[in-house]
Amino acid sequence: MKIKSVNLETVCGITSKLPKNQLVEIAFAGRSNVGKSSLINALMNRKSYARISQQPGKTQTINFYNINDALYFVDLPGYGYAKVSKSTLEQWGKMIDGYLENSKVLRLVFLLVDIRHKPNQNDKQMYDWCVHYGFNPVIVATKEDKVKRSQKAKLVKEIKEALCVVEGTPVIPFSAVSKNGREEIWEYIDMVHEGFEEEQNSLGRNED
Repeated sequence: MKIKSVNLETVCGITSKLPKNQLVEIAFAGRSNVGKSSLINALMNRKSYARISQQPGKTQTINFYNINDALYFVDLPGYGYAKVSKSTLEQWGKMIDGYLENSKVLRLVFLLVDIRHKPNQNDKQMYDWCVHYGFNPVIVATKEDKVKRSQKAKLVKEIKEALCVVEGTPVIPFSAVSKNGREEIWEYIDMVHEGFEEEQNSLGRNED
């Protein structure tokens, strides 16, 4: 998809109501400082549209980016940051959980993990949440430029084992520096977008 327009359309805090969007939503989840904003910027062909914070745990909202008036990128709050209060962590958890449960147009979740580190309990909980609500997340292993090429297959295997992923779940190594993995990620987004359009057209025909 050629990016023609990007608009941060909705920002939802802890007390906000989720928007009732009509376009398909693609969500991005991951630990604080895993490179979520960098990935979203790379996908949007923007250098700094999604805010990249040097302060992990700063993003406390669910951000809805309208892409080409065709779909939404949904940036979920980074989880697992130790320097925020337990009550704040619980509120973030409820926000993410509520979104996964209640969005009517969410069709794909990308779960980001740092390829250099074995997924932890927070990552496993996020993965399990997604599966519980009927999503089979595509795993994005960020910061792949920071490991040797010879290590990647072993690290990808460790990620799959730590998350206990469903057989056949893709793990896509990604680098915000080289943009390696960007096209593969877009292939999944395009496929889901096209499927959603067909789904909506089918519903329209049935209503007629």
